[in-house]
Amino acid sequence: MFRLWGKIWKDNHLLKDTVICDDSEDTRTHKIFRGLESICYEMDLGNPIWLESTVRHFKKHGKARFYQDNFIEQIDFDYLEIQVIEEDDE
Repeated sequence: MFRLWGKIWKDNHLLKDTVICDDSEDTRTHKIFRGLESICYEMDLGNPIWLESTVRHFKKHGKARFYQDNFIEQIDFDYLEIQVIEEDDE
């Protein structure tokens, strides 16, 4: 099972969160992209853009933060954070 946790933060307070589960046989990258899409759909957000710094941080820490620079539309929170909380056993 692959699980991705999405959290919206504002002023160091957790406003909203959700966990997306994926037990498909797809690649880790596809699961992350699909999970982020599902998180954004659930939270009624546009999909953020993966900047080079976001990708680097995600590869290093298994989580990434999407700030205003990552979104085309205006956001009313500080950032959206995604974190891998469970990886497939392979």
